[in-house]
Amino acid sequence: MLSAVTLAARPQFTVAAVTCRAHHTRWSEPDVRDDHRMVLVRRGRFRRWADGADADLDPTIAYLGAPGEEERFAHPAGGDLCTSVSFEPRLWEGLRGGTTVYVDARVDLAHRRLLAAADGGDVDYALAEELFRLIASVAGRPADRPCPADRALVAAAREAIIEGHPAAAGLCPLARLLEVSPYRLSRVFSREVGVSLTRYRNRVRVGRMMQRLEDGDRDLAGLAADLGFADQAHLTRTAREDTGDTPTALRLLLAPASPGREMVSSDR
Repeated sequence: MLSAVTLAARPQFTVAAVTCRAHHTRWSEPDVRDDHRMVLVRRGRFRRWADGADADLDPTIAYLGAPGEEERFAHPAGGDLCTSVSFEPRLWEGLRGGTTVYVDARVDLAHRRLLAAADGGDVDYALAEELFRLIASVAGRPADRPCPADRALVAAAREAIIEGHPAAAGLCPLARLLEVSPYRLSRVFSREVGVSLTRYRNRVRVGRMMQRLEDGDRDLAGLAADLGFADQAHLTRTAREDTGDTPTALRLLLAPASPGREMVSSDR
């Protein structure tokens, strides 16, 4: 039910696509890894238990694992697809095992560019450069561990937004769905995730936009309407705020690399 495909491998790092087709609410048997690793979710959701605490993982929350950690997994939402990056210890500087990390749109973009570089085949330069950009974008972003009640509230809010529940269209209906006051929901979410609900919802929508651009969608006006933006200008402003680039520029940045073709730089 678990399969891994190595996308790139060098003595200093390994990048793999990991697919899990499990669907169970119970925790798996404990496993102990011996590597430093960063795991980013590309599709789906699952839970991880490690170091005495559990976490809900999805495309907006990644985790950092360290050697010797005993970990268990549960998959109540079905299968998932992840990118797992293992490092040699000296590349781990600035990262801390046993933590979750909020994946904002810039980290998401760095992740997607890493995968595009892997398709291009230039592991030693193009992919390595994108990998180090990804590490730099993640370093220093560990999220605090919330108390159980707050963690459950935040997890429910994230799920509603990611799944596109009708109540997630606004703070007040979302709070009614979760049976808390809008003030409590906003305060707890911002404290535990590190960004506001507004910022988080935009992060999810921008991630969907980048996926659609990767899939070849060129109708930006239609894309804006589908994702709930007021208009194309609103989509463009939000994309620039979250990633530093416009949707048109992102389409070029996310275009598959081919051998001999240099990837477009997103440095500002």
